[in-house]
Amino acid sequence: MAFLGMRKWPTPILKPMWPFIAASGVTFYLVSKMQAMGIRSPEYANSPKNPYANEIARENAHH
Repeated sequence: MAFLGMRKWPTPILKPMWPFIAASGVTFYLVSKMQAMGIRSPEYANSPKNPYANEIARENAHH
């Protein structure tokens, strides 16, 4: 019998969801690395549409 919607045994949440949580973390990490590589590529590094162009130019000036 449920008392105010509470069950006798709690429903597991993290145990069946751990593969999806881990995959989300890996996907977030890989997409952010791909984005960083894309904005720093020579084709787009000097583009006026690139919001990080000034930052990239300052990094390249120090080298």
